[in-house]
Amino acid sequence: MTDAAQEMGRTGRRIQVVDELAPEGAAAVLELIERAARTDGQPAVSEQGRFQLRGGRRDQEGASRGDSGRGGGGRREGVRHLLVYAPGESGEELVGYGQLEDTDPVEAPAAELVVHPGYRGRGHGRALGGELLVQSGRRLRVWAHGGHPAARHLAQTLGLTMFRELRQMRRSLADLDLPEPVLPDGVTVRTFQPETDDAAWLEVNAAAFAHHPEQGSLTQRDLDDRKGEPWFDPKGFFLAEREGALVGFHWTKVHAEEGLGEVYVLGVQPGAQGGGLGKALTAIGLRHLAAQGLATAMLYVDADNVAAVTVYERLGFVTHETDLMYRSET
Repeated sequence: MTDAAQEMGRTGRRIQVVDELAPEGAAAVLELIERAARTDGQPAVSEQGRFQLRGGRRDQEGASRGDSGRGGGGRREGVRHLLVYAPGESGEELVGYGQLEDTDPVEAPAAELVVHPGYRGRGHGRALGGELLVQSGRRLRVWAHGGHPAARHLAQTLGLTMFRELRQMRRSLADLDLPEPVLPDGVTVRTFQPETDDAAWLEVNAAAFAHHPEQGSLTQRDLDDRKGEPWFDPKGFFLAEREGALVGFHWTKVHAEEGLGEVYVLGVQPGAQGGGLGKALTAIGLRHLAAQGLATAMLYVDADNVAAVTVYERLGFVTHETDLMYRSET
């Protein structure tokens, strides 16, 4: 563990940088993220970032040591946590959090950050962003989930420029009227079998998303994290095979509290693209979500992926909100 605590003048603000969080520290950060999400309408730290908070250690066989659930904690290689403390009504309180992930051998480190709603407008976000720049060697990419004006202003203040737009698209499932899916010749579809299909899925996912810095780098640990979540349901995880080899998949996800079904991950092996498999898998997944009685379907897609955006628009999806990524120019 590294402890780079810094006193920030007369503000009483303190920023602590660590590469490992104890379970109670992870729980406090998750509570902060959830509290901010109730104000902002969505979490400021992504699903993967939250997994990296509550991961826990693993032994050589990959088994989890300790709690891998919501209060987990533990160390992830290449991940640093920035904790912002400031005076509060009951003493020093956690008022901000930043996560820096430096695991991509090519891209600059990626960050996410959040400030407690009750402590905004006091310079904590700017101080946190400045420390993220220092910790990254001024090579930084930062997500602003939802693209809120305050996040845009902070990015400008830090001298960052916007370079990626991720759209969340939605459509109603109440009036779903899709034609019967037509699979390419020789392709069959079945549902995912945990453990049995893990290695094959990871291989095809890496190939299908070789261009994608987050999705394409998923590991067995990342897959295990997701399989351990309450929402995981193999009956909503569809695999397409040709002659026993996996060539595509559509993994759906249900957000029960919101009544949302998600096109969580849809991928096709590069050699199997262009034959209508992606469209058929999309229809299969949407039909499955509609059969669960869900009102709305959602998905995420990069705005510059014009082909995918066009396909989803033809399926009735429209842009609901956007996530923006900013980066330093150095």
